[in-house]
Amino acid sequence: MCGRYTTVSRIEAMEHRFEARFEKPGLYMPNPNLSPGERAPIITSDRPEVIQFFRFGMTPFWARKRMYLINARKEGDHNRANDPSYSGAAGILQKPSFRKPIRSQRCLVLADGFIEGPEKEKLRKPYYVHLQGASALFAMAGIWDHWGDPATGEIIYSFSVLTTTAGPLLQKIGHHRSPIVLPEEMEREWIDPDRKADELLARLGPTAQAMNAWPISAEIRNPARKDLSLLEPIGDPVYRQSEYRVVEDLRLQGMGHTSARIRRRKEEEQGGK
Repeated sequence: MCGRYTTVSRIEAMEHRFEARFEKPGLYMPNPNLSPGERAPIITSDRPEVIQFFRFGMTPFWARKRMYLINARKEGDHNRANDPSYSGAAGILQKPSFRKPIRSQRCLVLADGFIEGPEKEKLRKPYYVHLQGASALFAMAGIWDHWGDPATGEIIYSFSVLTTTAGPLLQKIGHHRSPIVLPEEMEREWIDPDRKADELLARLGPTAQAMNAWPISAEIRNPARKDLSLLEPIGDPVYRQSEYRVVEDLRLQGMGHTSARIRRRKEEEQGGK
């Protein structure tokens, strides 16, 4: 499951990367520990030109009370054993909570990392999972819905992150599931209402993008903790590499530096060698 993730990049970096503008930029606060129930930036299929804020944890429109469906399994009720080699039907298409949103209410869930732990220890032994390379930002496949609170009349817009079987990196961590990280070339296809859900789902599995992870403090379990130091490594990365640069880039982005500025700095450093 994907229950915690991060959004620490600057507004300008996010708008540039996803070619969309923040509808209400004043609502954005960098969040290294984004938890269920919190507002998060997404791009929806019906308004692909703007970045909106929806609640993490979807409540279907027909629900009688508030729900927090943070994840939607691509396989639905199939593959209960979470076999990484599963290649059967996308059962999400038949699930009552998801069958309408997966067809017509898809979204991009903007992130620069997510947090997972082993299946048994969970966030008692967390890892920070991130892209390798100069740009930290990526999009997870999501679905959204709106629900009217019968007690207050408030309309709540919320979303779920799609998950699939674990790829090699998550298997090394000992986790059995993975959020679906969209290839960059598929992001706009995912939120194109004219694209059929079954055809898109057939092309999506564990991410093929270069990702790595390192262990972080179990203090991340506390959703009230929002300090960037929570993402600092407390041990070796899963795949050996120099992790310092990625930590520094996260700090720079959290302090107001864009990915482009970080990239220019690296080019300048290399040119001065």
